Amino acid sequence: MRHIPAPSRPEDWWKSAVVYQVYVRSFADDDGDGIGDLAGVRSRLPYLRDLGVDALWLTPFYRSPMVDGGYDVADYRDVDPIFGTLDDFDHMITDAHALGLRIIVDIVPNHTSDVHPWFVAALASPPGSAERDRYLFRDGRGPDGALPPNDWESIFGGPAWTRVPDGQWYLHLFDPAQPDLNWRHPEVRAEFEDVLRFWLDRGVDGFRIDVAHGMIKADGLPDVGDGVPAGQRQVELLGRARLPYFDQDEVHDIYRAWRPILDSYPGGRMAVAEAWAETPQRLARYVGPDELHQAFNFDFLDATWSADSFRKVVDTALAESAIVGAPTTWVLSNHDKQRHVTRYGDGALGLRRARAAALLMLALPGSVYLYQGEELGLPEVLDLPDELRQDPAFRRTGESRDGCRVPLPWGGDVPPYGFGPAGGAPAWLPAPPTWRALSVAAQTGAPDSTLELYRTALRLRREHAPVGGATEPGQVTWLGSEPGALAFSRPAGAGSTELVCVVNFGDEPVGVDGYGTPILRSQPPGATDDPARLPTDAAGWFIRPVTG
Repeated sequence: MRHIPAPSRPEDWWKSAVVYQVYVRSFADDDGDGIGDLAGVRSRLPYLRDLGVDALWLTPFYRSPMVDGGYDVADYRDVDPIFGTLDDFDHMITDAHALGLRIIVDIVPNHTSDVHPWFVAALASPPGSAERDRYLFRDGRGPDGALPPNDWESIFGGPAWTRVPDGQWYLHLFDPAQPDLNWRHPEVRAEFEDVLRFWLDRGVDGFRIDVAHGMIKADGLPDVGDGVPAGQRQVELLGRARLPYFDQDEVHDIYRAWRPILDSYPGGRMAVAEAWAETPQRLARYVGPDELHQAFNFDFLDATWSADSFRKVVDTALAESAIVGAPTTWVLSNHDKQRHVTRYGDGALGLRRARAAALLMLALPGSVYLYQGEELGLPEVLDLPDELRQDPAFRRTGESRDGCRVPLPWGGDVPPYGFGPAGGAPAWLPAPPTWRALSVAAQTGAPDSTLELYRTALRLRREHAPVGGATEPGQVTWLGSEPGALAFSRPAGAGSTELVCVVNFGDEPVGVDGYGTPILRSQPPGATDDPARLPTDAAGWFIRPVTG
């Protein structure tokens, strides 16, 4: 295999890393029970190495009743039996490191499961007790406290408060089975600092922080006070509204306490925030030498298919990264969003655009987060039977994230397409018949396949990375292009060449003469008879000498 240059400092690996999100339940099933597990992840590590990624982000695999796919944690220091054991985790991370892959794990600090020992003790204790003070219990309003303490609503729909038999209410910004912790309690802070050390001691290379902007609530838990009647407010986890339960200033005290813990371990241990704030300046506060290393750039995921939309998002993201002096992140899909193949259009149109967007994303400076299956061009599964859906939001709002969580097709002619061993149980969500042609086995070696496009793009991305492998913020130069197209360059190789990316969002082919030597196109060979023109809904990479 070709030698890949390492970043100038090993601890800077995250600055230009390609991170592959593994939704553990749906990645690979080793024991045949129809649910993905850590042994399954371990068995597929060579595939991820050969794909060309640098790290894996694993969704929660902790002990949990699985009300919200593992984001309702009952024990932060153990593996749920459906995923395996701590030994399975240790074997998996050892193998990953041996293959040059790093491991990022999810941490869920905003809330626990309602079967967590702390919450069980809180329910068994009286109002005002130390056990209840670890969570956000409050008396209700109105006669006999029969009304919720305030007007907050759940991200999953309905009120954010549930009443317990003694009359008090507890806060849950998500499902009632996910009670919010009181992060002003020193015992809560000490507990999670110890949880970080537990997994760092086992060798994890970083953490993805769930709801990183939500742990601190405004003093007094005031009403949102926007005048919207109860049940009619559209509550967004990642919105721009100023809310009393998101992006409170004190949340930064938590991360200033976490950063020295991360820095005390060798090898560049990092943390990336799932966070949003009302302004770029407030979001930038999460990232810096005394807080977190990265925050997800969800604007890129939400961009509409147009040159103007993507140009604005890229400019804004690079400007934000310049505020903190750290590279930005890029992401097109994740386990909470409809797959971008489907978002961009029906059938072949959506796939063409998704392939072009992948080349755009992989050409940009910074780090990239891929969602499992996007390298296969998987679409959203829109016709899952209601009785099989497991997303708690579906029961409360009718909206479901299950369509992007269908288990991966690895090979074979019949479901579950190699997700589990022959003769095993059906997968926990069924794959559609069309996925037979999209499996890893079906696409491997097929030069026009989306899988081979990703493999080639990831190889070229490394080969033409700036010297030292780590990129700095803002290293993009916009180039002249025809209407409806975007073109930009960034330094490549040893500094004597630059990589040029051209994306055609328009309705007609655009000329690409003058951009350099072509090295990759998102359209299959032969998609256009004119190599000097780039078809609509396509992207191309070029290499040219640095001038001037």
